[in-house]
Amino acid sequence: MTTAHHPGPDTPPLIPLHCLRHVEPGPPRQAALPTGTAVWLVTRHADVRQVLADPRLNRASLYAADAPRLMVTPNILDDPASLLNSDGPEHQRIRRTVQRAFTPRAIERWRPWVSSVVDELVADLVAAGPPVDAVAALTRQLPVAVISRLMALEGLDHERLAHWSDHALSATAYSAEEIVGAMREFGAFGHQLVVERRKNPGDDLVSSLVQAADQTGGVTEEQLTSLVCGLVVAGHETTMTTLGNALVYLLDEDRAAWRRIGADPEAASAATEQLLREIPLGDREVLPGLLRRAVEDVEIGGVLIPAGAVVAADAVSANHDPLVYPEGTPDLFAPLGTPSLTFGAGPHHCLGAWLARMELELGLHKLARRLPGLRLALPVEEIEWRQGLLTRSPQRLEVSW
Repeated sequence: MTTAHHPGPDTPPLIPLHCLRHVEPGPPRQAALPTGTAVWLVTRHADVRQVLADPRLNRASLYAADAPRLMVTPNILDDPASLLNSDGPEHQRIRRTVQRAFTPRAIERWRPWVSSVVDELVADLVAAGPPVDAVAALTRQLPVAVISRLMALEGLDHERLAHWSDHALSATAYSAEEIVGAMREFGAFGHQLVVERRKNPGDDLVSSLVQAADQTGGVTEEQLTSLVCGLVVAGHETTMTTLGNALVYLLDEDRAAWRRIGADPEAASAATEQLLREIPLGDREVLPGLLRRAVEDVEIGGVLIPAGAVVAADAVSANHDPLVYPEGTPDLFAPLGTPSLTFGAGPHHCLGAWLARMELELGLHKLARRLPGLRLALPVEEIEWRQGLLTRSPQRLEVSW
């Protein structure tokens, strides 16, 4: 597991992610990655949307022979075989093998079962009695249970899954050697899963991916394995992170909103969208945005970006663009006039967006309905944070009622 942050006498405590200052949206400007590689930082909503949708800016060229260094240590984003790092027809070919399982209609069929999982987890949390660690009881358990059911991984050791995920998303938490070793082990697990489901297919996402890839062709075994591993990590990590950070926000900043979320499922749905827009997944010092590389000269927001340049699309700043969203404290129950860019945009828009929304909405609503008086058991300054990863969320979150 990643190292938790314990503030010492000379160490200022980490602040919750919703308290971080974002870059004021403006024209593209030059910045640098932690590796020292120069990037063009794009922060306005319209400009970020362009970067994520324009085929002249892609992912694959980030890993070309002449590409500059992007990360201090390797991580799952570096895999050239991944869906994330393919573009154009190849990207669409891989994406087609999985996207039918993640349409809004397909996800909605899962609502009764996900709802029952939340009910069970909340009941167990209440039965344990205060104080309770909400991370161990709910925010980690819920997305792991859902992705395990979706991919038929019920027998997977959750500690092993956490180990692989932490290494896959490491920024500074582990050495390059540790990450490579963990990723080799994770890849072997993913490939064995593909081989087993090809021999003995079932009614699960991995089996359907293998069957679709084998029927359509054009997807290599390496790409299929990478897709399975990517779904295992993405299917639980970002939802766990967002749910934990949303609880910090609601229980510390907006208790009235917490009670309303519990009283009204539609309010919970609206609040989910606003919370996804408002709270980033991690610290921007680790990764300032979604990276792309220009394959030819392209103008963004009135600035000419030269071919070969790396661009960082800062969705966090774009989600607070005053030309698009009201400034100040958000109204959690106001509908979003313009969709946020939390799940990206364009060809690489997050496949699991609707599943994440449903888990967040049900998790928040049912917990708030059962425990309208839920509160943080410790001051925000004493929260233990998962650090050194591309994402940040509570390691533990003691709650009481």
